[in-house]
Amino acid sequence: MTHTLDIRDLGKTYAARPVLSGVSFRIDPGERALLLGPSGSGKSTLLNCLCGLQRPDAGAVMLGEDVLASPGNMGAADRLRRRHFGIVFQTLRLVSALTVRANLALAQKLQTGASDPALIDRTLDRLGIAHRADARAHALSQGEAQRAAIARALVVRPAILVADEPTSALDNANTETVARLLVELADESGASLIIATHDERLRPHFPRTLTLAEGRLAA
Repeated sequence: MTHTLDIRDLGKTYAARPVLSGVSFRIDPGERALLLGPSGSGKSTLLNCLCGLQRPDAGAVMLGEDVLASPGNMGAADRLRRRHFGIVFQTLRLVSALTVRANLALAQKLQTGASDPALIDRTLDRLGIAHRADARAHALSQGEAQRAAIARALVVRPAILVADEPTSALDNANTETVARLLVELADESGASLIIATHDERLRPHFPRTLTLAEGRLAA
């Protein structure tokens, strides 16, 4: 089942400083959008709110008819996130003592209740890190770890794929490879794709760009 993600007049403040103010947009099922802005513009906070990881101070995030996040309601956030989202965090959050393959299998079991070894191997191969499947996460280079984190988000077959700076540690060739794969794999599964980044290299891959500056979307 697919749903529209609807961000309505979202606001967030830290230590009396507005980080998000009046942010509104919607992402239709299967749509891909680039959230572009410099460091400190509020991109990560916005992603955390729209995934139900953080409570906004104003406004709401709706997933279809369900409230995913609002100032007074986060009760369904964990269930909705597990069921619908695949997330690539900026800090990656791989379990360092586990192998790459085990990290992906763990994510599948936690989110879907079962692992799919064939999908794991296929995804690692397409991201160019199949040869590192049995390496422990702490032994990966930054670029390898970033691709492993992307693979982890993809193998849960998300309806909405969200990534925070997924190409920040990649050179031009790998950035192009990862961008194409994210788009292709999202299209193949019918998933919506939202990427937050300051990386202008990603712009050609997205038909829609939302520009965030000082917590507000540019007109």
